[in-house]
Amino acid sequence: MNKSEHFDNLIAPLSVYLGNQEMLIELAALAGIAFAAWFGLRRLRLRLATVSGWHDSLTGSDWNRLILPAGMLPLVLIGRAIFSPWQSVHLFNLAVPLLLSFLAIQSCFFILRRVLKPTRTLHAVERLVSWLVWGVFALHLTGYLDDVVKALDSIGFDVGKQHLSLYTVFTGLLSLAATLVLALWLAHTIEHRLIGSMPLTGNIKLALTKLARSVLVVLAVLIALPLVGIDITVLSVFGGALGVGLGLGLQKIAANYVSGFTLLLDQSVRIGDMVEVGPHYGEVREIATRYTVIRSLNGSESIVPNETMITTPVVNHSLTDKENQILLPIQVAYSSDLDRVRGLLLEIAAGNQRVLDTPPPRVRLKNFGENGVDLELVVWITDPEEGEFNLRSDLNWKIWEVFKLEGIEIPFPQRVIHQASPQA
Repeated sequence: MNKSEHFDNLIAPLSVYLGNQEMLIELAALAGIAFAAWFGLRRLRLRLATVSGWHDSLTGSDWNRLILPAGMLPLVLIGRAIFSPWQSVHLFNLAVPLLLSFLAIQSCFFILRRVLKPTRTLHAVERLVSWLVWGVFALHLTGYLDDVVKALDSIGFDVGKQHLSLYTVFTGLLSLAATLVLALWLAHTIEHRLIGSMPLTGNIKLALTKLARSVLVVLAVLIALPLVGIDITVLSVFGGALGVGLGLGLQKIAANYVSGFTLLLDQSVRIGDMVEVGPHYGEVREIATRYTVIRSLNGSESIVPNETMITTPVVNHSLTDKENQILLPIQVAYSSDLDRVRGLLLEIAAGNQRVLDTPPPRVRLKNFGENGVDLELVVWITDPEEGEFNLRSDLNWKIWEVFKLEGIEIPFPQRVIHQASPQA
């Protein structure tokens, strides 16, 4: 079909068609279709809102911009089929591509806003998609779309049996972007609707989410390439090159990737655990594909490779039980009443809110030192994420105050020197 035929079918008849009875009938039919679609979807939304367990994830704007044109499109197609044997349907012919373009734009926006965070880049992508879709619609409306496609397809070259042109590259990028966005949206939906409702631990849910996202992205690529005529068997060469790269330079990245899945599946380290990895001590905030984020008590965050979490010893303070033991060394003078000292230490420990009643605090007599009696106050806590240094400080301050009031001496190093008498 040439350009003049497109132009005559979509634009030119409207100049003669304006004001005719057939045009008024089409306008009335389209208005009735729009009202029927709006009223029916409104009733459907109200009915779904009353269903037990129904969670409406669509806002009012989504219903008006996405669901409404999707509901109008089949009605417009049915109306065009009904009216076409009896009269001209130029307005119906214009309404179909218009609804398709609007539906494509709003569907893209709907998916992008749920997959990506709202940023300037997202707004730029939305504007680019809008201009692209409306540009294709304008070319189709004026009949220049075929000429533009032929011009783009003529600029290219052949690689074996495959013809590469600007048109194939353009459509390939669009197909790949569309399938990738759809795959990420499906992964997002699976994560929140399916995996989120399963009675699983956080690590298992996170591992399933990452696995589903990886599988869907690979499937998106495998689906997008054949859509533009690219034989996926050429990926075998790329796979061989990737295998060589993994064996030479990317083995660390591959090791960290596999270690990340290992950490999530064996649950030796979970998000929220208080761990100690070498000089790093803090709460596990994130287990990513390549690294683990550990947030220390002073607010700084350490990025530890997942391979390090697997190959080096990791002290997990909350693996099976969050109860942690704190040992506080204390020394008193030999002249002190040890029974009285033990009672005071237990009272001080019981008065601290972070100290548990079960297991109860204890006072151990470690040994008899050079300068005094070495004692040890043993307490238990269930909030290691709050840190133990603040607790030690609070207990030491209280011990210092009570010992001063009770006259209990905390000894300091002393030496007794005997001077020998001179010989006669």
